[in-house]
Amino acid sequence: MSLVEMAEIGIEASDVIRLILQFLKESNLPLSFDALSKETNISLNTVDSISEFTNNIINGNWDVVLRSLSTLNVNPRKLIDLYEQIIFELLELKELSAARLLLRQSEPMNLLKDLFPERYLHLEHFISRTYFDEKEVYAAGNTKEKRRKAIANALSDEVTTVSPSRLLSLLGQSVKWQYSQGLIPPESQFDLFRGIAKNTQNEDDMPVAECFNTIKFPKKNHPEAVAFSPNGQYLVTGSVDGLIEVWNYMTGKLRKDFKYQAEDNFMMTDAPILSLSFSRDSETLASGDQSGKIKVWKLQTGMCVRRFLNAHSSGGSGGLGGVTSCVFSKDGTNVLSGGFDCLVRIHGIKSGKMLKEFKGHSSFVNDVLYSYDGMRVISGSSDGTVKIWDAKSTSCLHSLSLVSGKLGATNSLSNAMGITNTAGVAPTVNKILQCNGLGNEEDLIVCSKETWCYKINIKGQLLKTYTLPPPPKAVKNAVALQPAFTTAVMSAKGEYVYCVDESSTLWCFKNDGTSNVDSAVGSSEGLKLRDVDIIGITHHPYSNIVVVYGDDGHVKLYRP
Repeated sequence: MSLVEMAEIGIEASDVIRLILQFLKESNLPLSFDALSKETNISLNTVDSISEFTNNIINGNWDVVLRSLSTLNVNPRKLIDLYEQIIFELLELKELSAARLLLRQSEPMNLLKDLFPERYLHLEHFISRTYFDEKEVYAAGNTKEKRRKAIANALSDEVTTVSPSRLLSLLGQSVKWQYSQGLIPPESQFDLFRGIAKNTQNEDDMPVAECFNTIKFPKKNHPEAVAFSPNGQYLVTGSVDGLIEVWNYMTGKLRKDFKYQAEDNFMMTDAPILSLSFSRDSETLASGDQSGKIKVWKLQTGMCVRRFLNAHSSGGSGGLGGVTSCVFSKDGTNVLSGGFDCLVRIHGIKSGKMLKEFKGHSSFVNDVLYSYDGMRVISGSSDGTVKIWDAKSTSCLHSLSLVSGKLGATNSLSNAMGITNTAGVAPTVNKILQCNGLGNEEDLIVCSKETWCYKINIKGQLLKTYTLPPPPKAVKNAVALQPAFTTAVMSAKGEYVYCVDESSTLWCFKNDGTSNVDSAVGSSEGLKLRDVDIIGITHHPYSNIVVVYGDDGHVKLYRP
């Protein structure tokens, strides 16, 4: 049975209520049980054992029988027969007070009085006597035992039996199935109420070393953007053909528990996807495409809830357009973006309008992000600068050029005059990362197209550099031959910085602040990924899983 067929199986609301009623009964919550049953007019009508229930009737264990019937919804006429028999047997035992109380104050006997007054008066007649005549009570050929058995057979049709703790059993089976399908990460705690694995973040950072899974795309439709959701549940890819797909990263298969994907109705744009970003609650996804559009999607439904059709216009050489980077604000109300038009913009999701624009770059904007407190906007460009902006006023506070492990920066006066003080031609800034954990969330990692990677702070100060190990002395012009970094990502807790170079080698740097210049940890040759151009890299938010994707259409997942 496919997931689509399973999703279409109807579940009656009354069955769900009965499961809850059973849970309340087993949890000894009679007030809640009675309130729910009364409000919904649904009864449980189950007993632990039908054979035990009928045996109690046949053996005349009336206290047990009446206690069982108190939570059941039974045909009133069958209850009348039962109560009448109990009254007869109380009279036989000369329990006149109990018989009189049951006749005059029980609901079935009051119904008998209304429906069959002569039969009710017959019982009153028996109660008024000082003796009990079995032949007069039971018709010819009938006995107490036969009447008990007939009542037991009639009532057994009114009840059913189910396994104990059905609600907990079904929930447990559901969670086990999700684990088996890879919908829940292995060895993770599960938040049953929210339906997601708990983000415990207990896994210590460790450098990755081996590929454990591969998601394959047609080479001509390779992904240009890949992102993990902040809760770690979803891996989303955006491809050259405009498709946005949600994956089970443990199995490498599409998430068919999303109905729209199971029905082949994917999130889609009419241009190649260049950037993807999740909101903080993992419920909303923003995509930026090559035509300059930004779309905001609800992940659970696959519906587009907001479009910014002209988020970025064509710009630069060759009339290139496109949204190279997009990211949500912390409160999820705005989307920050950068594009080929050399601009940085903030778009309001509620208004659907551009709210602010930051001008100053002279070439493509390759990456943008908010500072940890949301008061600053940071952008990196092909013009070789990292700019730090005031998010409110849009003024440029710092413009930094990072070259060969050194910082050339403009002061505020130079900023106003547009003068940049650099020691040389600054290389393209490809990626800017916000430091995770380690108490330095306001620090940034900058990856430029050279053999150096930098840590700076929000004030524009250089804190630390990362570089490749020195080449062999025998190699002439080795520095020139060393491949430059193309992209970077941080580990979940911020203990490591991963950089990929032009030779498709992954380098891992320790981000511990113990020295001003760090070389790669692990192998002196790095981790060779494959002989293709690597487009990007991303890290799971709390597990040691690194995703690398290239122009060969392969999305590869690595772990320690």
